[in-house]
Amino acid sequence: MKQTPMRTCVMCRTKTDKRQLLRIVRTPEGKVEFDPTGKKNGRGAYLCSKDECVNSVKNIKKISAALEAEATAQELEQVTEEIKTYLINKK
Repeated sequence: MKQTPMRTCVMCRTKTDKRQLLRIVRTPEGKVEFDPTGKKNGRGAYLCSKDECVNSVKNIKKISAALEAEATAQELEQVTEEIKTYLINKK
């Protein structure tokens, strides 16, 4: 039987099935983006879809540490909007 990959939300530190989490990725070019497919190349950070976690994506220190790169406020604002749009369309 195949094991389910588990990941931890970078905001609330809750461990969950990888497929239930949202992925933010630092691309090889150094850009920080939302990855709705979960398959983009680069270093990823996961977060759950709770409102508190999505809204705290703007916490530059936590995201930068998780992605091992400096994220800009503008990138994180865009990522937050993309995640919110994705969650609305998913319902």
